[in-house]
Amino acid sequence: MGGLQYENVGFVEEYRMSNKWIVSALLLSVFSVVALGSPIDTVTMDRVGYGAKDTMQIWGGGHNGLNVYGGVFMFNKTADTGDGSYFDNGLLGGFCMDLSQYAANDSQTYEMISPEQGPRPTDFLGGPMGSVKANYLSELWARYYDPTWAAGGSYSAQQNQDAGAFAASVWEIIYEDSSANWDVTTDGTSGELGFKATGLNHQTANDWLASLNGTGPMANLFALSHDCKQDFLVVVPEPATVALLSVGFLMLNRKRFACSPK
Repeated sequence: MGGLQYENVGFVEEYRMSNKWIVSALLLSVFSVVALGSPIDTVTMDRVGYGAKDTMQIWGGGHNGLNVYGGVFMFNKTADTGDGSYFDNGLLGGFCMDLSQYAANDSQTYEMISPEQGPRPTDFLGGPMGSVKANYLSELWARYYDPTWAAGGSYSAQQNQDAGAFAASVWEIIYEDSSANWDVTTDGTSGELGFKATGLNHQTANDWLASLNGTGPMANLFALSHDCKQDFLVVVPEPATVALLSVGFLMLNRKRFACSPK
């Protein structure tokens, strides 16, 4: 599964006692991880448009006053390896978590990693976001994400505003240094880091952020990561969540994709 090879290793130890051989067998099931030359869990997909979205102007990720859509990116998933199969082929919605790069316009293969390891490359943030921010993202998603934002068709003004507020909340968590400074209208981090936005439903975003305290439900999120293109935050469907938790999601000894011109 997932390009990893597993084997059951049996340990047999013999003891001699009172001129009789007593054979004691201790069987242990362990995972033997074989490092491979490419990422073991991937999703291949191409961007096909947006779900619910709102326009806004952002400062962050190296941008100053950039006009963007904030909301759900829609993809058509066509292939996978390893645990990427937990996502069905077809439409898949996600949120941008990587402001320092641009979204791909063609089919690309993304590595499936834990959010705390991203966004990649990690140069802009000076390292991965870490588990604290990843946990806030998980709680944000579980509390406030609305699957109707990615349902297709037309979207109401409220759905578009809420999806935009959610995107800004994601960027606020990732790019600000401290949760004490969360306010999507204000850059609370010195230097080139930090985030702020205008032209969105900022009150909803700030209310959502203020409610995150680690006691809410947690979504099982993953990042679909590419060194040369934007990374996206996605949720694993419930049946797949159970399967992942039952076997464990192994992230060790991976080789990342090298960036190649398209």
